[in-house]
Amino acid sequence: MNDIEIDEVATPTLSEPVLIEGLPGVGHVGKLAAEHLLEEFQSELVRRVYTTVFPPQVNIDEDGVAELTCAEFHAVSAGDADLLVLTGDHQAGTNEGHYRLTTAFLDIAEEFGTTRAFALGGVPTGELIDEYTVLGAVADGSLKPELEEADVEFRPDEPAGGIVGVSGLILGLGGRRGFEAACLMGETSGYLVDPKSARAVLETLESLLDFEVDYASLEDRAEEMEEVIGKIREMQEGPSVPDDELRYIG
Repeated sequence: MNDIEIDEVATPTLSEPVLIEGLPGVGHVGKLAAEHLLEEFQSELVRRVYTTVFPPQVNIDEDGVAELTCAEFHAVSAGDADLLVLTGDHQAGTNEGHYRLTTAFLDIAEEFGTTRAFALGGVPTGELIDEYTVLGAVADGSLKPELEEADVEFRPDEPAGGIVGVSGLILGLGGRRGFEAACLMGETSGYLVDPKSARAVLETLESLLDFEVDYASLEDRAEEMEEVIGKIREMQEGPSVPDDELRYIG
């Protein structure tokens, strides 16, 4: 196959669709958020993107049928907003691959008339957290006020080391092509899949794009993760030992 092959599944008419990117990353925050949009709103698969920079792997469905791994674009109607949601199970395995693949993604977005893009992801804190802040980055400083009104925080030199992968290149390459591109990053420990951080990012997106989404399924996943987090905290704290049993051992 060619390095990148694109299957045109459908070409619906969309009104100024906003690109929403949610590929795997820290805490799977962006992927969870994008997949939740697909679950909660009416959506239609419009493109499949196959590439040799993905792992040499197929996915197997419940009937045992194999499908070569790919990224997918879905057209989503979210209230009055049309979205073009990009998600998948993998990112590119090479630096060059990230550039070539993101270029292909932006080409597809432009085909549908997209000029605005939000990359969704997580920013690691290195510790378990209870309050989830959403950090932002933009391709152009003129985009900051709108995000700040939605309680997105901009912190100097954060995230440390910048934004890597497709999310970063949507800002870098997208900005060079005239996209109004921003990245929304939910704080997350970085240790676990984080539905609560995904919800925080989606709530910010709701405010920016003026739609409403139900969070029941994300709440269920969050409760499951809370049980895991509780066990981790117990392990970190260790068993309690009565003071009178404490002894110095030299």
